[in-house]
Amino acid sequence: MQESTEREIRIKANSLREKCNVSRYGIVDLFKDCESLGYKLLRYPLGENADLGFSVKKDNDTIIFTNSCIRLSREIFTLAHEIGHILFHLKDGKSFIDDNMTINGRSTDEKEEEANYFAACLLMPFDQVNRFIDLEIEKIPGKGLSAMDIARIMSEFNVSFDMALNRLEHLKFIGSEQRLCLDNEKIEKKVGNLLRSVGGNARLNLPSNEIHIPYEYIDYVIYNYNHNAVPKETLEKVLDCYHLTIDDVSDKLVEQCDDDDDLDELIGGLDN
Repeated sequence: MQESTEREIRIKANSLREKCNVSRYGIVDLFKDCESLGYKLLRYPLGENADLGFSVKKDNDTIIFTNSCIRLSREIFTLAHEIGHILFHLKDGKSFIDDNMTINGRSTDEKEEEANYFAACLLMPFDQVNRFIDLEIEKIPGKGLSAMDIARIMSEFNVSFDMALNRLEHLKFIGSEQRLCLDNEKIEKKVGNLLRSVGGNARLNLPSNEIHIPYEYIDYVIYNYNHNAVPKETLEKVLDCYHLTIDDVSDKLVEQCDDDDDLDELIGGLDN
């Protein structure tokens, strides 16, 4: 990636970060910030082996989907990655579907590299990481960062252990040898134990299985139900997300034939 492109990404990440609710160092809840940023966010547990997320423009809406079956820290990074696509790549009208290959940085696609870099800059900007390490981590002469220090960074910036290591290595706070040692320490002590040992946010290492669907989605599903595009069971699943029943929306419904589609297929098909 060219230096000029990296600089442009850092500028946009910093600009968007200023619109988010930030604690002393990290973004508090990027999911909640989506509404104020003007995005329609859907969170749904599609399964561990399903795609991690996607972003698409549909009519006048910018839609982001994240799979809440994955670890919360990874879902947060996926969300930040999709926002990167929106800011840099969706203007040409295409959608982006992301999986382990694109999110984990193994893709050589230029746009995926840019989205990953944006996510890293948004969640862990250099100035805030440097300030956290300077003010919050006790330096022991002759020793570098420990796995417990990484757990503190994880919890403050709401990122995964691996993402923290990637960013710290990129920013030259750790070298490749130290990273390997920290990786081994992570495997030995386990991330959940490390987070608990520092009083950190242990939920970061677990899937949330959150179901969050914008309220406007009810009208979208009712429309599809009335046009025989989804079955009654799908409508009931969606209404249940809002603690509603068929009776609550009966005045908006027309009779339809049963179909074999379900909510997972409906959400998975939003990028069509």
